[in-house]
Amino acid sequence: MPDWLEEARQRLESVEGAGGLALSSKDAELLLQLARIAAHDSGERTNAPLVCYLVGLAVGRSTATLETAVEIALGGKAPR
Repeated sequence: MPDWLEEARQRLESVEGAGGLALSSKDAELLLQLARIAAHDSGERTNAPLVCYLVGLAVGRSTATLETAVEIALGGKAPR
């Protein structure tokens, strides 16, 4: 994980109830694919971070896995 991202992750762990944050290389790749698809297919680059945020909320508030939430966000399609 790049230094900047690692430092941000460590700071975010200080948020009450957010301890134990981790971002595996598999999860990072999945989110980057989602962001790429969102920016390209929607024609609005700003949709990329916003859909990643919504997927994160969905995963945090449910029992869904990141893979499942990404697939749902993409209308039932796995990232290509």
